[in-house]
Amino acid sequence: MLLVMKKYTASFHNPVAIPTLFCCFVVICLSMPACINRDKKHPSSSDTESSPALTANESMKTMKLEEGFIIKLVADEPLVNSPVAISFDEKGRIWVAEMQSYMPDTAGTGEDAPTGKIVILEDTNKDGRADKRTIFLDSLVLPRAICLIEDGILIAEPPALWFVKIKNNKPAEKILVDADYASGGNVEHQPNGLYRGFDNWIYNSEGDKRYKKAGDRWLIERMYSRGQWGISQDDFGRLFYNNNSANLLGDFFQPGIGPYNKNQRTPAGFNERIVRNDRVYPLRPTTGVNRGYMEEVLDEQNRLVEFTAASGPVIYRGDLFGKEYYGNAFVGEPSANLIKRNILTNEGYKVNGRQAYEGKEFLSSTDERFRPVTLYNGPDGALYVVDMYRGIIQHKTYLTSYLKDQIKARELDKPINCGRIYKIVPENKNTQALIFPEDNTQLVKLLEHPNGWVRDKTMQLLIDRKQMGLAPQIRQLLKTRKNDAAIIAISLWTLQNLGVVQSSDILPLLNDNEWPLRMTGLGILPTIINENNYKQFLPTLQKMINESDTLAFPFIAYIANSIVPYEKEWVNDLLTMLTERYPDNRFIADAVISNLQDQESAFLEKLITKNADTSLFIYKRLTKLIQNIDEKKNSRNSEILKKQFLRGAELFQTICQTCHGADGNGITALGPPLNRSEWVTGKKDDLISIVLFGLKGPVTVNGKQYGPPETNAEMPGLTGNKELTDADIAEVMSFIRKSWSNNASVITGQEVKALKSKYKGRQKPFNADELIKAP
Repeated sequence: MLLVMKKYTASFHNPVAIPTLFCCFVVICLSMPACINRDKKHPSSSDTESSPALTANESMKTMKLEEGFIIKLVADEPLVNSPVAISFDEKGRIWVAEMQSYMPDTAGTGEDAPTGKIVILEDTNKDGRADKRTIFLDSLVLPRAICLIEDGILIAEPPALWFVKIKNNKPAEKILVDADYASGGNVEHQPNGLYRGFDNWIYNSEGDKRYKKAGDRWLIERMYSRGQWGISQDDFGRLFYNNNSANLLGDFFQPGIGPYNKNQRTPAGFNERIVRNDRVYPLRPTTGVNRGYMEEVLDEQNRLVEFTAASGPVIYRGDLFGKEYYGNAFVGEPSANLIKRNILTNEGYKVNGRQAYEGKEFLSSTDERFRPVTLYNGPDGALYVVDMYRGIIQHKTYLTSYLKDQIKARELDKPINCGRIYKIVPENKNTQALIFPEDNTQLVKLLEHPNGWVRDKTMQLLIDRKQMGLAPQIRQLLKTRKNDAAIIAISLWTLQNLGVVQSSDILPLLNDNEWPLRMTGLGILPTIINENNYKQFLPTLQKMINESDTLAFPFIAYIANSIVPYEKEWVNDLLTMLTERYPDNRFIADAVISNLQDQESAFLEKLITKNADTSLFIYKRLTKLIQNIDEKKNSRNSEILKKQFLRGAELFQTICQTCHGADGNGITALGPPLNRSEWVTGKKDDLISIVLFGLKGPVTVNGKQYGPPETNAEMPGLTGNKELTDADIAEVMSFIRKSWSNNASVITGQEVKALKSKYKGRQKPFNADELIKAP
């Protein structure tokens, strides 16, 4: 799907139509805000009674960091307030999205207040700490992501995505990019990230669309849905992310590969579990987590056992930490006040990961309000930490009565006007942000910089400045740095994004003996193949096939989508060969299926005549896909149901869809199917119990067991959400019981009320065995 968004310009003189915009700057004396009480004692590693709000310097004293590293303060309140996302510009300034109205109290009172801001932080005296705050844009409601590109900045302010042009550090023209960027879900489950990839498309976490600026137009394409909060990339442009219960997820293939078959959900090689170990090691008791009352959530010392709020991962690509840290994945766990380090290794196109330590973390703190929500690489090679610094981090949608009591007991609902940005650096190493040259010829040299962030930014600046004339200098890097896969990748993608890449740039990589270089060439190939050049690549691809280059086969199958308009017979022979030789290889099978949109049934029939073994992966995958297509054709009219269950449809989109999918067929690493689920269409009391109190996995749906790591360990219940009436909860369940292929009877508010009464005082979720045994 390719949409071209029409340009929409909003007048800045209409305060009703758009948020108020203004630009001002102040130089702030950094002093302790009045909201912080210095008389309160610092929390200890065994303290569960107190949780005082600390100054940034005091909070840093509570942190235990890996030996050999130190943490430095970059900005704190009042210079920054409730930061959730940052972006560095070429001048070394930090652009910050401030989500100031997030959860002012346990009821979320005033959360829709237009207090959010986009601010610019500067270090004017070059001492490493910001001292100037410029408000670029204010009066925003819960802004959640930003991305600098060309002469402006993308801003995600649900439900819309805006592009605001920048003129003299002030907002100029405001253009609507996507009115439906984040229309569903809630604050915890809406698109975010706005990550500018190697292919110059902008990708999201918790979103199924990508964006690209093409002149004055914005292109929008369908993508696989990835992650929950935060997104990063490695030296090959592969994306990494996570969800709240998963340490690290990611893709084995470049992000533009694969979404060719609209009937196909996420293929193998995308949304993969990179690090399967979700164990965490907090420095303090963490009773203030949402389900701390449950068995196995906390250990005997009342410390969180596994991730429950994993967020904001980053693949470290800086040049400060040393080779053993380069390519590591760092992940924040704000509910346990820590940052985890994972070591990643490449095995062909696969990425495997393991935790760097057992029994400790890269960084941990005894300050309960330290909330590392997002991590970033920086222009100076440091690891940057965005600390929202507040007591309430759990959104009201899922807030349990247990956590509300914890918040009240330790007064975690205030203050709400703090926030910090830190950077982590090795001891005895001075850091200084690189200022990019205006001379574009000099800029090209930075494509060789050892800091991956600098390389990425250099490519972006060359693209934004439209420096096609520098192709010879960039192309020279393909020769002089031919053994450095990272520099080859960024140089090649720079040529591609400038529209000057040539077949002769790619063919040597496809013929190289080193897999990382072949992978780089294969990863870029689908973006450049056309009617005029495809014949130049066919002999090399055929050579890979003849030599059984199995690592290349998934890529070649995906590339076939670009070749089929010109060489359909060659592609058909390729797909047949791959399915006959590798029917049980999930990566190759799904790559083959990506070519079969609306031809899945015919292809399956053809396969069965040659091999009747239906236990093989490709048969199972095609059978399930065809079943989903048929169900979609025969599903109940969703528009009629939305009118019949107006409130239920709204709640489904806000609460349920984020984990179970709009089609009810579940989402990998999040939730199992609701469509054709016996738990949905079976006994009413089972479904009511699950929705009210939650369900702890594993759970079997249609003969398949779902649980970690394929899905979250637990679904939260809604009984603690006081905004929802019994009738509301009944209606969302009725909507689900009538949707897709489901056609069960409706549930009433009285039935919900009766179950609430039956289990009055219950907090813990049900498990499948308990429900099965219930009368």
